[in-house]
Amino acid sequence: MVAALAIVDADGVDALSIRRLAQALGRSPMALYHHAENKGDLLDGIIELLLEEVRIDAAAPDWRAELRRVGHGFRALALAHPHSVTLLVTRPLATPLGLRPLGTLRPLEAFLQLMTAAGMAGPDALGAYRWFFAVLHGHVLDEVQEFVADPEEHDDLLRLGLHHLPLRQFPVVRSLASEIGRYDGAAQLDRGLDVLLTSFAKAIGEGGAPPVAAAQG
Repeated sequence: MVAALAIVDADGVDALSIRRLAQALGRSPMALYHHAENKGDLLDGIIELLLEEVRIDAAAPDWRAELRRVGHGFRALALAHPHSVTLLVTRPLATPLGLRPLGTLRPLEAFLQLMTAAGMAGPDALGAYRWFFAVLHGHVLDEVQEFVADPEEHDDLLRLGLHHLPLRQFPVVRSLASEIGRYDGAAQLDRGLDVLLTSFAKAIGEGGAPPVAAAQG
Protein backbone atom coordinates (compact mmCIF):
# COMPACT_ATOMS: atom_id res chain seq x y z
CA MET A 1 0.00 0.00 0.00
CA VAL A 2 3.02 2.26 0.32
CA ALA A 3 3.30 2.34 -3.48
CA ALA A 4 -0.41 3.10 -3.82
CA LEU A 5 -0.11 5.98 -1.37
CA ALA A 6 2.88 7.31 -3.31
CA ILE A 7 0.75 7.46 -6.46
CA VAL A 8 -2.02 9.34 -4.65
CA ASP A 9 0.51 11.72 -3.08
CA ALA A 10 2.00 12.50 -6.49
CA ASP A 11 -1.05 12.65 -8.74
CA GLY A 12 -4.22 12.42 -6.64
CA VAL A 13 -6.81 9.74 -5.98
CA ASP A 14 -8.11 9.67 -9.55
CA ALA A 15 -4.68 8.59 -10.80
CA LEU A 16 -4.72 5.39 -8.73
CA SER A 17 -5.76 2.15 -10.43
CA ILE A 18 -4.77 -1.51 -10.32
CA ARG A 19 -2.99 -1.07 -13.64
CA ARG A 20 -1.09 2.04 -12.52
CA LEU A 21 -0.03 0.34 -9.29
CA ALA A 22 1.07 -2.77 -11.18
CA GLN A 23 3.27 -0.63 -13.41
CA ALA A 24 4.82 1.07 -10.41
CA LEU A 25 5.59 -2.29 -8.80
CA GLY A 26 6.77 -3.96 -12.01
CA ARG A 27 4.05 -6.59 -11.71
CA SER A 28 1.15 -7.70 -13.85
CA PRO A 29 -2.32 -6.39 -12.95
CA MET A 30 -3.56 -9.97 -12.55
CA ALA A 31 -0.93 -10.59 -9.86
CA LEU A 32 -2.31 -7.72 -7.80
CA TYR A 33 -5.87 -9.01 -7.88
CA HIS A 34 -4.81 -11.61 -5.31
CA HIS A 35 -4.25 -8.73 -2.88
CA ALA A 36 -6.88 -6.18 -3.97
CA GLU A 37 -9.95 -6.93 -6.05
CA ASN A 38 -10.59 -3.34 -7.06
CA LYS A 39 -9.71 0.29 -6.47
CA GLY A 40 -11.92 0.39 -3.40
CA ASP A 41 -9.70 -2.20 -1.74
CA LEU A 42 -6.68 -0.04 -2.54
CA LEU A 43 -8.32 3.01 -1.00
CA ASP A 44 -9.22 1.08 2.14
CA GLY A 45 -5.63 -0.09 2.37
CA ILE A 46 -4.35 3.48 2.10
CA ILE A 47 -6.67 4.62 4.89
CA GLU A 48 -5.53 1.78 7.12
CA LEU A 49 -1.90 2.61 6.37
CA LEU A 50 -2.42 6.28 7.22
CA LEU A 51 -4.40 5.60 10.38
CA GLU A 52 -1.56 3.44 11.67
CA GLU A 53 0.10 6.80 12.27
CA VAL A 54 -2.79 7.98 14.45
CA ARG A 55 -1.68 6.28 17.65
CA ILE A 56 -3.54 7.13 20.85
CA ASP A 57 -1.90 6.00 24.08
CA ALA A 58 -4.79 4.63 26.10
CA ALA A 59 -2.57 4.60 29.20
CA ALA A 60 -1.35 8.19 28.86
CA PRO A 61 -1.28 9.85 32.32
CA ASP A 62 -2.53 13.21 30.97
CA TRP A 63 -5.49 12.80 28.66
CA ARG A 64 -5.50 16.48 27.70
CA ALA A 65 -1.88 16.43 26.58
CA GLU A 66 -2.41 13.15 24.76
CA LEU A 67 -5.40 14.39 22.77
CA ARG A 68 -3.59 17.60 21.91
CA ARG A 69 -0.62 15.54 20.69
CA VAL A 70 -2.93 13.34 18.63
CA GLY A 71 -4.68 16.37 17.18
CA HIS A 72 -1.48 17.96 15.97
CA GLY A 73 -0.21 14.60 14.75
CA PHE A 74 -3.35 14.15 12.67
CA ARG A 75 -2.87 17.64 11.22
CA ALA A 76 0.74 16.83 10.32
CA LEU A 77 -0.38 13.59 8.67
CA ALA A 78 -2.98 15.43 6.61
CA LEU A 79 -0.52 18.11 5.50
CA ALA A 80 1.99 15.41 4.51
CA HIS A 81 -0.66 13.68 2.37
CA PRO A 82 -3.07 16.43 1.23
CA HIS A 83 -4.50 14.35 -1.63
CA SER A 84 -5.61 11.75 0.91
CA VAL A 85 -7.46 14.12 3.23
CA THR A 86 -10.86 13.51 1.64
CA LEU A 87 -10.21 9.77 1.92
CA LEU A 88 -9.37 10.09 5.61
CA VAL A 89 -12.53 12.05 6.26
CA THR A 90 -15.09 10.30 4.06
CA ARG A 91 -13.88 6.83 3.05
CA PRO A 92 -14.54 5.05 6.38
CA LEU A 93 -18.15 6.25 6.31
CA ALA A 94 -18.79 4.08 3.24
CA THR A 95 -18.49 0.92 5.35
CA PRO A 96 -20.46 -0.17 8.45
CA LEU A 97 -18.39 0.21 11.61
CA GLY A 98 -17.96 -3.50 12.31
CA LEU A 99 -16.91 -4.28 8.75
CA ARG A 100 -14.11 -1.72 8.53
CA PRO A 101 -10.47 -2.85 8.57
CA LEU A 102 -9.38 -3.35 12.17
CA GLY A 103 -6.59 -0.82 11.79
CA THR A 104 -9.13 1.93 11.19
CA LEU A 105 -10.92 1.10 14.46
CA ARG A 106 -7.92 1.14 16.77
CA PRO A 107 -8.03 4.92 17.31
CA LEU A 108 -11.67 4.54 18.42
CA GLU A 109 -10.89 1.80 20.95
CA ALA A 110 -7.83 3.62 22.31
CA PHE A 111 -9.74 6.91 22.62
CA LEU A 112 -12.58 5.23 24.51
CA GLN A 113 -10.13 3.51 26.86
CA LEU A 114 -8.27 6.76 27.48
CA MET A 115 -11.36 8.78 28.28
CA THR A 116 -13.17 6.16 30.36
CA ALA A 117 -9.98 5.70 32.40
CA ALA A 118 -10.02 9.47 32.96
CA GLY A 119 -13.50 9.16 34.45
CA MET A 120 -15.79 9.83 31.49
CA ALA A 121 -18.88 7.63 31.12
CA GLY A 122 -18.85 5.29 28.12
CA PRO A 123 -21.62 7.03 26.14
CA ASP A 124 -20.00 10.41 26.82
CA ALA A 125 -16.63 9.05 25.67
CA LEU A 126 -18.19 7.88 22.42
CA GLY A 127 -19.71 11.31 21.88
CA ALA A 128 -16.38 12.90 22.71
CA TYR A 129 -14.68 10.72 20.10
CA ARG A 130 -17.13 11.87 17.46
CA TRP A 131 -16.67 15.53 18.36
CA PHE A 132 -12.89 15.21 18.56
CA PHE A 133 -12.50 13.76 15.08
CA ALA A 134 -15.21 16.00 13.67
CA VAL A 135 -13.09 18.98 14.73
CA LEU A 136 -9.92 17.42 13.30
CA HIS A 137 -11.59 16.49 10.03
CA GLY A 138 -13.11 19.93 9.63
CA HIS A 139 -9.85 21.62 10.42
CA VAL A 140 -7.70 19.68 7.95
CA LEU A 141 -10.30 20.02 5.21
CA ASP A 142 -10.20 23.77 5.76
CA GLU A 143 -6.43 24.05 6.02
CA VAL A 144 -5.57 22.09 2.88
CA GLN A 145 -7.76 24.53 0.95
CA GLU A 146 -5.54 27.45 2.01
CA PHE A 147 -3.76 27.41 -1.33
CA VAL A 148 -1.79 30.44 -2.47
CA ALA A 149 -2.36 31.72 -6.01
CA ASP A 150 1.03 33.43 -6.36
CA PRO A 151 3.58 32.63 -3.61
CA GLU A 152 6.06 35.21 -4.97
CA GLU A 153 3.60 38.07 -4.59
CA HIS A 154 3.92 40.09 -1.37
CA ASP A 155 0.52 41.78 -1.50
CA ASP A 156 -1.91 39.40 0.22
CA LEU A 157 -4.78 40.49 -2.00
CA LEU A 158 -2.79 39.41 -5.04
CA ARG A 159 -0.98 36.48 -3.43
CA LEU A 160 -4.27 34.81 -2.49
CA GLY A 161 -5.96 35.71 -5.77
CA LEU A 162 -8.62 37.72 -3.93
CA HIS A 163 -8.31 40.57 -6.42
CA HIS A 164 -10.34 38.41 -8.79
CA LEU A 165 -13.38 38.74 -6.51
CA PRO A 166 -15.77 41.58 -7.46
CA LEU A 167 -15.26 44.34 -4.89
CA ARG A 168 -18.96 45.21 -4.61
CA GLN A 169 -19.93 41.59 -3.93
CA PHE A 170 -17.08 40.64 -1.57
CA PRO A 171 -15.97 43.81 0.21
CA VAL A 172 -15.45 42.18 3.62
CA VAL A 173 -13.55 39.15 2.30
CA ARG A 174 -11.22 41.42 0.32
CA SER A 175 -10.71 43.71 3.30
CA LEU A 176 -9.54 40.72 5.36
CA ALA A 177 -6.85 39.69 2.88
CA SER A 178 -4.02 40.33 5.34
CA GLU A 179 -5.77 38.37 8.10
CA ILE A 180 -6.44 35.48 5.73
CA GLY A 181 -2.81 35.62 4.63
CA ARG A 182 -1.65 35.25 8.25
CA TYR A 183 -3.52 31.96 8.68
CA ASP A 184 -1.75 29.82 11.29
CA GLY A 185 -3.07 26.28 11.09
CA ALA A 186 -1.45 25.06 14.29
CA ALA A 187 -2.76 28.01 16.32
CA GLN A 188 -6.21 27.66 14.78
CA LEU A 189 -6.31 23.99 15.72
CA ASP A 190 -5.22 24.77 19.26
CA ARG A 191 -8.09 27.24 19.66
CA GLY A 192 -10.55 24.56 18.60
CA LEU A 193 -8.95 22.01 20.92
CA ASP A 194 -9.10 24.47 23.82
CA VAL A 195 -12.88 24.62 23.57
CA LEU A 196 -13.26 20.90 22.98
CA LEU A 197 -10.99 19.69 25.77
CA THR A 198 -12.53 22.09 28.26
CA SER A 199 -15.96 20.63 27.48
CA PHE A 200 -14.53 17.11 27.94
CA ALA A 201 -13.14 18.12 31.33
CA LYS A 202 -16.56 19.32 32.43
CA ALA A 203 -18.11 16.00 31.34
CA ILE A 204 -15.52 14.18 33.46
CA GLY A 205 -16.19 16.51 36.37
CA GLU A 206 -12.86 18.28 36.42
CA GLY A 207 -14.55 21.66 36.25
CA GLY A 208 -13.29 24.68 34.41
CA ALA A 209 -9.58 23.97 34.25
CA PRO A 210 -7.79 26.46 31.95
CA PRO A 211 -7.21 25.31 28.37
CA VAL A 212 -3.64 24.14 27.77
CA ALA A 213 -2.89 26.49 24.87
CA ALA A 214 -4.31 29.49 26.70
CA ALA A 215 -2.32 28.66 29.81
CA GLN A 216 0.87 28.36 27.74
CA GLY A 217 0.21 31.64 25.98
